[in-house]
Amino acid sequence: MLGVAPKTLTNLPPPSLFPFSSKTQTTLPSNLSFPSSTRFTHKYPTVSAVSNPVHEPKLAESLSPGQFRVDILSESLPFIQKFRGKTIVVKYGGAAMKSPALQASVINDLVLLSCVGLRPVMVHGGGPEINHWLSRLNIQAVFRDGLRVTDGDTMEIVSMVLVGKVNKTLVSLINKAGATAIGLSGMDGRLITACPSPKAADLGFVGEVEQVDPSVLRPLIASGYIPVVTSVAADKYGQPYNINADTVAGELAAALEAEKLILLTDVAGILENKDDPKSLVKEIDIKGVKKMMDNGKIGGGMIPKVNCCVRSLAQGVRTASIIDGRVPHSLLLEILTDEGAGTMITG
Repeated sequence: MLGVAPKTLTNLPPPSLFPFSSKTQTTLPSNLSFPSSTRFTHKYPTVSAVSNPVHEPKLAESLSPGQFRVDILSESLPFIQKFRGKTIVVKYGGAAMKSPALQASVINDLVLLSCVGLRPVMVHGGGPEINHWLSRLNIQAVFRDGLRVTDGDTMEIVSMVLVGKVNKTLVSLINKAGATAIGLSGMDGRLITACPSPKAADLGFVGEVEQVDPSVLRPLIASGYIPVVTSVAADKYGQPYNINADTVAGELAAALEAEKLILLTDVAGILENKDDPKSLVKEIDIKGVKKMMDNGKIGGGMIPKVNCCVRSLAQGVRTASIIDGRVPHSLLLEILTDEGAGTMITG
Protein backbone atom coordinates (compact mmCIF):
# COMPACT_ATOMS: atom_id res chain seq x y z
CA MET A 1 0.00 0.00 0.00
CA LEU A 2 1.18 3.50 -0.62
CA GLY A 3 2.41 5.54 2.31
CA VAL A 4 1.19 8.78 0.78
CA ALA A 5 -1.76 9.71 -1.36
CA PRO A 6 -1.18 8.69 -4.99
CA LYS A 7 -1.21 11.29 -7.70
CA THR A 8 -4.34 11.74 -9.74
CA LEU A 9 -4.42 9.97 -13.05
CA THR A 10 -5.46 13.01 -15.01
CA ASN A 11 -4.92 16.75 -14.95
CA LEU A 12 -8.13 18.55 -15.66
CA PRO A 13 -8.77 22.22 -16.47
CA PRO A 14 -10.16 24.58 -13.79
CA PRO A 15 -13.76 23.88 -12.74
CA SER A 16 -16.46 25.31 -14.92
CA LEU A 17 -19.98 26.22 -13.85
CA PHE A 18 -20.72 22.51 -13.65
CA PRO A 19 -17.69 20.62 -12.33
CA PHE A 20 -18.07 17.46 -14.36
CA SER A 21 -15.29 17.62 -16.92
CA SER A 22 -15.00 15.68 -20.13
CA LYS A 23 -11.20 15.63 -20.02
CA THR A 24 -10.95 12.25 -18.31
CA GLN A 25 -8.21 10.04 -19.77
CA THR A 26 -9.32 6.99 -21.64
CA THR A 27 -6.27 4.97 -20.60
CA LEU A 28 -3.82 5.04 -17.77
CA PRO A 29 -1.09 7.55 -18.63
CA SER A 30 2.32 6.19 -19.40
CA ASN A 31 4.01 8.57 -16.99
CA LEU A 32 1.99 7.46 -13.97
CA SER A 33 4.39 7.55 -11.05
CA PHE A 34 4.35 6.15 -7.53
CA PRO A 35 6.21 7.24 -4.41
CA SER A 36 9.59 5.61 -4.20
CA SER A 37 9.94 5.59 -0.41
CA THR A 38 7.50 2.81 0.45
CA ARG A 39 6.21 -0.44 -0.92
CA PHE A 40 2.90 -2.23 -0.86
CA THR A 41 2.59 -4.79 1.91
CA HIS A 42 -0.23 -7.25 2.41
CA LYS A 43 -1.14 -10.30 4.45
CA TYR A 44 -1.31 -12.66 1.50
CA PRO A 45 1.56 -15.03 0.67
CA THR A 46 3.61 -14.31 -2.42
CA VAL A 47 3.26 -17.06 -5.05
CA SER A 48 6.29 -17.82 -7.17
CA ALA A 49 5.73 -19.32 -10.58
CA VAL A 50 9.38 -20.41 -11.00
CA SER A 51 11.71 -22.66 -9.06
CA ASN A 52 14.68 -20.28 -9.00
CA PRO A 53 16.02 -19.32 -5.57
CA VAL A 54 14.29 -16.34 -4.00
CA HIS A 55 16.59 -13.33 -3.77
CA GLU A 56 16.18 -10.32 -1.55
CA PRO A 57 14.19 -7.69 -3.46
CA LYS A 58 15.93 -4.50 -4.47
CA LEU A 59 15.24 -1.40 -2.44
CA ALA A 60 12.60 0.83 -4.01
CA GLU A 61 15.20 3.57 -4.45
CA SER A 62 17.27 1.33 -6.74
CA LEU A 63 14.40 0.35 -9.03
CA SER A 64 13.72 2.04 -12.32
CA PRO A 65 10.32 3.75 -12.61
CA GLY A 66 9.09 0.95 -14.85
CA GLN A 67 10.28 -1.78 -12.51
CA PHE A 68 8.69 -0.05 -9.55
CA ARG A 69 5.33 0.29 -11.33
CA VAL A 70 5.38 -3.41 -12.22
CA ASP A 71 6.25 -4.29 -8.62
CA ILE A 72 3.31 -2.24 -7.34
CA LEU A 73 0.94 -3.89 -9.80
CA SER A 74 2.11 -7.37 -8.82
CA GLU A 75 1.43 -6.60 -5.17
CA SER A 76 -2.23 -5.90 -6.01
CA LEU A 77 -2.76 -9.40 -7.46
CA PRO A 78 -4.18 -11.02 -4.25
CA PHE A 79 -6.71 -8.23 -3.89
CA ILE A 80 -7.75 -8.49 -7.53
CA GLN A 81 -8.17 -12.25 -7.10
CA LYS A 82 -10.26 -11.71 -3.97
CA PHE A 83 -12.69 -9.26 -5.58
CA ARG A 84 -12.69 -10.46 -9.20
CA GLY A 85 -16.27 -11.14 -10.33
CA LYS A 86 -17.70 -9.55 -7.17
CA THR A 87 -20.15 -6.64 -7.14
CA ILE A 88 -18.99 -3.44 -5.45
CA VAL A 89 -21.54 -0.66 -4.85
CA VAL A 90 -20.01 2.82 -4.59
CA LYS A 91 -21.95 5.85 -3.36
CA TYR A 92 -20.39 8.87 -5.02
CA GLY A 93 -20.74 12.33 -3.50
CA GLY A 94 -19.16 15.00 -1.32
CA ALA A 95 -15.83 16.60 -2.24
CA ALA A 96 -15.19 13.92 -4.86
CA MET A 97 -18.21 15.22 -6.73
CA LYS A 98 -17.28 18.91 -6.52
CA SER A 99 -13.58 18.74 -7.41
CA PRO A 100 -12.80 17.96 -11.07
CA ALA A 101 -9.46 16.37 -10.07
CA LEU A 102 -11.06 14.09 -7.47
CA GLN A 103 -13.87 13.33 -9.87
CA ALA A 104 -11.35 12.17 -12.47
CA SER A 105 -9.73 10.02 -9.79
CA VAL A 106 -13.01 8.27 -8.97
CA ILE A 107 -13.93 7.76 -12.63
CA ASN A 108 -10.53 6.26 -13.45
CA ASP A 109 -10.66 4.06 -10.34
CA LEU A 110 -14.04 2.67 -11.38
CA VAL A 111 -12.84 1.97 -14.90
CA LEU A 112 -9.65 0.30 -13.66
CA LEU A 113 -11.61 -1.90 -11.24
CA SER A 114 -13.97 -2.89 -14.04
CA CYS A 115 -11.04 -3.70 -16.34
CA VAL A 116 -9.49 -6.12 -13.79
CA GLY A 117 -12.75 -8.02 -13.33
CA LEU A 118 -14.66 -6.31 -10.54
CA ARG A 119 -18.30 -5.34 -11.09
CA PRO A 120 -18.77 -1.77 -9.85
CA VAL A 121 -22.13 -0.05 -9.49
CA MET A 122 -22.20 3.71 -8.90
CA VAL A 123 -24.97 5.47 -6.94
CA HIS A 124 -25.05 9.26 -6.76
CA GLY A 125 -26.98 12.26 -5.51
CA GLY A 126 -26.11 15.82 -6.44
CA GLY A 127 -27.06 18.31 -3.74
CA PRO A 128 -24.74 21.18 -4.76
CA GLU A 129 -25.89 21.03 -8.38
CA ILE A 130 -29.54 21.01 -7.28
CA ASN A 131 -28.88 24.11 -5.17
CA HIS A 132 -27.20 25.80 -8.12
CA TRP A 133 -30.18 25.29 -10.42
CA LEU A 134 -32.72 26.23 -7.77
CA SER A 135 -30.82 29.48 -7.34
CA ARG A 136 -30.79 30.12 -11.10
CA LEU A 137 -34.56 29.65 -11.15
CA ASN A 138 -35.06 31.86 -8.08
CA ILE A 139 -36.34 28.99 -5.95
CA GLN A 140 -35.06 29.09 -2.40
CA ALA A 141 -33.51 25.89 -1.03
CA VAL A 142 -34.97 25.05 2.39
CA PHE A 143 -33.55 22.50 4.83
CA ARG A 144 -34.95 21.09 8.07
CA ASP A 145 -32.76 18.95 10.32
CA GLY A 146 -30.27 18.67 7.47
CA LEU A 147 -32.87 17.33 5.01
CA ARG A 148 -34.05 19.17 1.91
CA VAL A 149 -37.66 20.31 1.94
CA THR A 150 -38.93 19.13 -1.46
CA ASP A 151 -42.18 20.65 -2.65
CA GLY A 152 -43.62 20.03 -6.11
CA ASP A 153 -41.53 22.68 -7.88
CA THR A 154 -38.34 21.56 -6.13
CA MET A 155 -39.02 17.90 -6.94
CA GLU A 156 -39.29 18.80 -10.62
CA ILE A 157 -35.88 20.49 -10.50
CA VAL A 158 -34.39 17.58 -8.54
CA SER A 159 -35.52 15.13 -11.24
CA MET A 160 -34.25 17.33 -14.05
CA VAL A 161 -30.84 17.84 -12.45
CA LEU A 162 -30.16 14.35 -11.09
CA VAL A 163 -31.68 12.26 -13.89
CA GLY A 164 -31.12 14.53 -16.88
CA LYS A 165 -27.84 16.27 -16.09
CA VAL A 166 -25.68 14.75 -13.34
CA ASN A 167 -26.44 11.13 -14.24
CA LYS A 168 -25.80 11.51 -17.95
CA THR A 169 -22.63 13.51 -17.37
CA LEU A 170 -21.22 10.73 -15.21
CA VAL A 171 -22.18 8.14 -17.82
CA SER A 172 -20.41 10.19 -20.48
CA LEU A 173 -17.24 10.51 -18.38
CA ILE A 174 -17.08 6.78 -17.67
CA ASN A 175 -17.60 6.00 -21.37
CA LYS A 176 -14.86 8.46 -22.31
CA ALA A 177 -12.52 6.82 -19.80
CA GLY A 178 -12.81 3.50 -21.62
CA ALA A 179 -15.59 1.56 -19.91
CA THR A 180 -19.28 1.38 -20.85
CA ALA A 181 -21.78 2.89 -18.43
CA ILE A 182 -25.57 2.93 -18.43
CA GLY A 183 -27.50 5.59 -16.52
CA LEU A 184 -30.63 4.71 -14.56
CA SER A 185 -32.95 6.24 -12.01
CA GLY A 186 -34.92 4.27 -9.47
CA MET A 187 -37.93 4.55 -11.79
CA ASP A 188 -36.26 2.67 -14.66
CA GLY A 189 -37.31 -0.98 -14.77
CA ARG A 190 -39.04 -0.47 -11.40
CA LEU A 191 -35.60 -0.70 -9.90
CA ILE A 192 -36.66 1.12 -6.72
CA THR A 193 -40.16 1.64 -5.38
CA ALA A 194 -40.34 4.64 -3.08
CA CYS A 195 -42.63 5.50 -0.21
CA PRO A 196 -43.11 8.81 1.64
CA SER A 197 -40.80 9.62 4.52
CA PRO A 198 -42.41 9.53 7.99
CA LYS A 199 -41.63 13.28 8.01
CA ALA A 200 -43.39 13.87 4.70
CA ALA A 201 -45.69 16.47 6.24
CA ASP A 202 -42.64 18.66 6.95
CA LEU A 203 -40.34 17.60 4.10
CA GLY A 204 -42.66 17.12 1.14
CA PHE A 205 -41.56 14.64 -1.53
CA VAL A 206 -38.66 13.18 0.42
CA GLY A 207 -38.93 9.43 0.25
CA GLU A 208 -37.56 6.17 1.52
CA VAL A 209 -36.89 2.86 -0.19
CA GLU A 210 -39.89 0.55 0.03
CA GLN A 211 -38.66 -2.15 -2.35
CA VAL A 212 -35.72 -2.92 -4.66
CA ASP A 213 -36.04 -5.10 -7.75
CA PRO A 214 -32.52 -5.53 -9.22
CA SER A 215 -33.75 -7.57 -12.22
CA VAL A 216 -32.86 -4.75 -14.63
CA LEU A 217 -29.35 -4.45 -13.18
CA ARG A 218 -28.23 -8.07 -13.10
CA PRO A 219 -27.84 -8.62 -16.89
CA LEU A 220 -26.12 -5.26 -17.25
CA ILE A 221 -23.59 -6.09 -14.54
CA ALA A 222 -23.04 -9.59 -15.92
CA SER A 223 -22.36 -8.12 -19.37
CA GLY A 224 -19.64 -5.80 -18.06
CA TYR A 225 -21.57 -2.52 -18.02
CA ILE A 226 -21.16 -0.04 -15.14
CA PRO A 227 -24.65 0.99 -13.94
CA VAL A 228 -24.88 4.59 -12.73
CA VAL A 229 -27.97 4.98 -10.54
CA THR A 230 -29.41 8.26 -9.32
CA SER A 231 -31.45 8.50 -6.14
CA VAL A 232 -34.81 9.49 -7.63
CA ALA A 233 -37.62 6.93 -7.50
CA ALA A 234 -41.41 6.82 -7.73
CA ASP A 235 -44.04 5.27 -5.51
CA LYS A 236 -46.59 2.77 -6.77
CA TYR A 237 -48.78 5.64 -7.97
CA GLY A 238 -45.99 7.18 -10.07
CA GLN A 239 -45.20 10.11 -7.76
CA PRO A 240 -41.43 10.86 -7.84
CA TYR A 241 -39.49 11.19 -4.59
CA ASN A 242 -36.02 12.39 -3.70
CA ILE A 243 -34.26 9.69 -1.63
CA ASN A 244 -31.01 9.92 0.30
CA ALA A 245 -28.27 8.49 -1.96
CA ASP A 246 -26.56 6.66 0.94
CA THR A 247 -29.82 4.83 1.63
CA VAL A 248 -30.26 3.91 -2.03
CA ALA A 249 -26.69 2.59 -2.21
CA GLY A 250 -27.12 0.45 0.89
CA GLU A 251 -30.41 -1.07 -0.27
CA LEU A 252 -29.05 -1.74 -3.77
CA ALA A 253 -25.96 -3.41 -2.29
CA ALA A 254 -28.18 -5.69 -0.22
CA ALA A 255 -30.47 -6.55 -3.14
CA LEU A 256 -27.47 -7.33 -5.38
CA GLU A 257 -25.77 -9.39 -2.64
CA ALA A 258 -22.73 -7.18 -3.10
CA GLU A 259 -19.35 -8.07 -1.70
CA LYS A 260 -18.75 -4.52 -0.57
CA LEU A 261 -20.53 -1.20 -0.05
CA ILE A 262 -18.39 1.94 -0.15
CA LEU A 263 -19.59 5.40 0.87
CA LEU A 264 -17.38 8.28 -0.29
CA THR A 265 -17.51 11.08 2.30
CA ASP A 266 -15.76 14.32 3.28
CA VAL A 267 -14.29 12.86 6.48
CA ALA A 268 -11.52 10.38 7.20
CA GLY A 269 -13.99 7.76 8.45
CA ILE A 270 -15.24 6.87 11.93
CA LEU A 271 -13.14 8.52 14.63
CA GLU A 272 -12.66 7.13 18.14
CA ASN A 273 -12.50 10.76 19.26
CA LYS A 274 -14.50 12.97 16.89
CA ASP A 275 -12.32 15.93 17.89
CA ASP A 276 -9.10 14.09 16.97
CA PRO A 277 -8.71 13.45 13.22
CA LYS A 278 -5.83 11.06 13.96
CA SER A 279 -8.06 8.67 15.96
CA LEU A 280 -9.37 6.86 12.88
CA VAL A 281 -10.98 3.47 13.52
CA LYS A 282 -9.68 1.31 10.66
CA GLU A 283 -11.95 -1.69 11.21
CA ILE A 284 -14.92 -2.38 13.48
CA ASP A 285 -17.82 -4.81 13.63
CA ILE A 286 -21.55 -4.07 13.98
CA LYS A 287 -21.51 -4.61 17.73
CA GLY A 288 -18.61 -2.21 18.16
CA VAL A 289 -20.08 0.53 16.01
CA LYS A 290 -23.44 0.32 17.81
CA LYS A 291 -21.60 0.69 21.11
CA MET A 292 -19.85 3.80 19.78
CA MET A 293 -23.22 5.29 18.83
CA ASP A 294 -24.67 4.45 22.24
CA ASN A 295 -21.68 6.18 23.87
CA GLY A 296 -22.13 9.28 21.76
CA LYS A 297 -18.85 8.84 19.89
CA ILE A 298 -20.69 8.85 16.54
CA GLY A 299 -23.00 11.76 15.89
CA GLY A 300 -24.29 14.26 13.37
CA GLY A 301 -24.20 13.34 9.70
CA MET A 302 -22.21 10.18 10.40
CA ILE A 303 -25.17 8.48 12.12
CA PRO A 304 -27.29 7.91 8.96
CA LYS A 305 -24.20 6.69 7.08
CA VAL A 306 -23.37 4.18 9.80
CA ASN A 307 -27.01 3.05 10.02
CA CYS A 308 -27.01 2.57 6.24
CA CYS A 309 -23.91 0.37 6.49
CA VAL A 310 -25.28 -1.65 9.41
CA ARG A 311 -28.57 -2.25 7.59
CA SER A 312 -26.79 -3.43 4.43
CA LEU A 313 -24.55 -5.78 6.44
CA ALA A 314 -27.58 -7.22 8.22
CA GLN A 315 -29.02 -8.04 4.78
CA GLY A 316 -25.96 -9.95 3.59
CA VAL A 317 -23.40 -7.45 2.28
CA ARG A 318 -19.96 -8.74 3.32
CA THR A 319 -18.30 -5.46 4.32
CA ALA A 320 -19.21 -1.76 4.25
CA SER A 321 -16.67 1.06 4.24
CA ILE A 322 -16.93 4.77 4.93
CA ILE A 323 -13.91 6.29 3.20
CA ASP A 324 -12.31 9.67 2.68
CA GLY A 325 -13.31 10.85 -0.79
CA ARG A 326 -10.91 13.80 -0.47
CA VAL A 327 -7.98 11.42 -0.92
CA PRO A 328 -7.07 10.82 -4.57
CA HIS A 329 -7.71 7.23 -5.67
CA SER A 330 -9.32 6.39 -2.34
CA LEU A 331 -11.30 3.61 -4.05
CA LEU A 332 -8.10 1.82 -5.10
CA LEU A 333 -6.59 2.33 -1.66
CA GLU A 334 -9.67 0.79 -0.05
CA ILE A 335 -10.02 -2.19 -2.37
CA LEU A 336 -6.50 -3.02 -3.52
CA THR A 337 -4.49 -2.44 -0.33
CA ASP A 338 -4.53 -3.48 3.30
CA GLU A 339 -4.15 0.15 4.34
CA GLY A 340 -7.61 1.19 3.19
CA ALA A 341 -8.87 4.76 3.00
CA GLY A 342 -11.25 4.99 5.92
CA THR A 343 -13.28 2.71 8.21
CA MET A 344 -14.42 -0.79 7.27
CA ILE A 345 -17.43 -2.20 9.11
CA THR A 346 -17.88 -5.97 9.18
CA GLY A 347 -20.87 -8.12 10.06
